[in-house]
Amino acid sequence: MDSLGGRVEMSSNKQNPAANVSGSTAAAPHPPLPRSASKRTIPLAIAFVLAVAGAVAPSLIQSTLVFTLLTQATITAILATSVGFLIRQNGLVSFGHAAFYGLAGYIIALSMRGHITSPEAAIGLAVLIPTLLAFGLGMVFIRMVGVAFSMLTLAVAQGFYELFMRWRSLANGEDGLRVDWPTSIFGVHTVMFQDAGTIFLACWFVLVLVVFGLYVLASSHFGTLTLAIRENEERVRFIGYATVVPHALVYAISAFIASLAGVLFALYNGFFTPDILNWSLSGEVMIMAIIGGTRSVWGPALGAVFFFFLKNFLGDVTDHWQALVGGLLIVVVLLVPQGISGVLKLTGGKSGGRAS
Repeated sequence: MDSLGGRVEMSSNKQNPAANVSGSTAAAPHPPLPRSASKRTIPLAIAFVLAVAGAVAPSLIQSTLVFTLLTQATITAILATSVGFLIRQNGLVSFGHAAFYGLAGYIIALSMRGHITSPEAAIGLAVLIPTLLAFGLGMVFIRMVGVAFSMLTLAVAQGFYELFMRWRSLANGEDGLRVDWPTSIFGVHTVMFQDAGTIFLACWFVLVLVVFGLYVLASSHFGTLTLAIRENEERVRFIGYATVVPHALVYAISAFIASLAGVLFALYNGFFTPDILNWSLSGEVMIMAIIGGTRSVWGPALGAVFFFFLKNFLGDVTDHWQALVGGLLIVVVLLVPQGISGVLKLTGGKSGGRAS
């Protein structure tokens, strides 16, 4: 596999002795895929530095507006990371991740209406239900490839959009729902999340943990296996590995991350309308992932932050900012398909490694 997570070479007998099968159709034993813990030292150090940087930010930044923008960008970065991980590991493009993002928020809002459950249980359900739903859908959708998969995810997202738009008695239609938070969540007073610095810090820590966790996962046996399935599913199946379940798990993991972003948005904003489920958000997040680069686990987050602030800047300059963003996307795809993260890795002279 190259350093940007592009390919898994399975033709080498040294890496995969089971690839040469002569005179037998029996499944070969699973080849060991060792990992060196030392390869995680630098990413762990980077994650620690980023966490510390986020912790000291509230004492250095006094502007509520800046924190508001940073919080929105961070939540968007988490959502973009979920889409980027799916593209990286499965090679599949989803137009439906807004469904998991918005569904998490609606689950919290509906659970909190009338205080049906505790806030802790509501948050747990908001993460669990989209994850299980994605795994179930993934067991079916993963068998499709290319445009078929994308259209199926789009259909799911639009289905939820229409459901919450038209079912006024449940979700209040286009007027949306507000989350009725109690006085405390996990022992923390709710008023703390109304502080711009505190909610940014919470979102920032989650982003750092998500990116580092995905790096570790991508560097593991599971990450290498899913990349191998992406490159040559038939050969991986031939040497004795299951192929559908691992890719369905990747889809579920990406939905889990998207639902985490939805939970954070519920803490930050506390108000949801059906527009948050629309395919346009999924498409926008996919653009962020592509601009940042999907060959690394951190590229989509970088692309999301870049896109978010570019969008806000261009929106103040011109009403036609979408055309400018579209032009930027064309330039990235044609000239730097590896995205911002790929350019940074190349200019930094980095090479080697199984995951980035």
